[in-house]
Amino acid sequence: MPAVLPSPFLYATASLIWGSTWMAITFQLGTVDPAASVGYRFLLAGVLFLIWSRWRGEACLLPLPQLRWVALQGVLLFGISYTLTYEAERHIASGLMAVLNSSMLLFNLIGMRLAFGRRLDGKSMLGAGLGGLGIVLVFWPELATVQDASGWFGVACGLAAALLASCSNMVSQRNHQSGVPLLAGTGWSMILGGATALLISLAQGHPLGFDARPAYIASLLYLAVFGSVIAFACYFTLIGRIGAGRAGYIAVAVPILALILSGFFEGFVWRIWTVAGIVCAVAGNLIMLLEPGKPLPRSAD
Repeated sequence: MPAVLPSPFLYATASLIWGSTWMAITFQLGTVDPAASVGYRFLLAGVLFLIWSRWRGEACLLPLPQLRWVALQGVLLFGISYTLTYEAERHIASGLMAVLNSSMLLFNLIGMRLAFGRRLDGKSMLGAGLGGLGIVLVFWPELATVQDASGWFGVACGLAAALLASCSNMVSQRNHQSGVPLLAGTGWSMILGGATALLISLAQGHPLGFDARPAYIASLLYLAVFGSVIAFACYFTLIGRIGAGRAGYIAVAVPILALILSGFFEGFVWRIWTVAGIVCAVAGNLIMLLEPGKPLPRSAD
């Protein structure tokens, strides 16, 4: 259970899982509309969260005021943001989409300032600056080659997805502070977000088809169980402990793993700029997450 696991373990688990889900998403593309695949993924994951909540003897129903905020979180993240992510991966490599997603760390810091009055201290600014520089260095050689409308559309979708995910993180921070239960809250958030994704697909005139190929079904199960239930349970627990600004730095660790996989499976070419960018990103990550002589905070229980 995430509540009793140390924060470094939660951080590593979410990072390792999400570093591979970018590849799994590519197996979802093709026959089924991307928005429909998002809907199937999170409807399944949401039901699993509610089953987990019931198995632990916790209430699955939420009062209406909490449900409204949970719905907002789900629509922003599991509905619109992930639909944009899937759409982006139709136009750009999955590793590059992961790099674009890491811009969420900058959005999170700004959001924490605007929504919760969290001061932007020198350490945070330095960490964010290095992380942002790392993103530019890693992505710049590929960005320079994006000249057609399809590539730029993928970049726009990726950045919009990161911004909406950051807004959802602010809602998640608010939900934790107001006592929304993790399992039931995340379950309903995913169910409502998944339903939103299906509505997006229908609004675009796409039928809600399904792909019976083993690759599609296996990737759907992996994305639902590991990429959604396990990873988000770890991530939302971290947001509650250390805040969305610091927890969001998972978005810096994920691209490193995703780029390695992209190099093996998608032909991503490593350059000196890639290495320099990763060094900057890792340095920013360490500055933001670790204080001298202090590990990541642990749970009090």
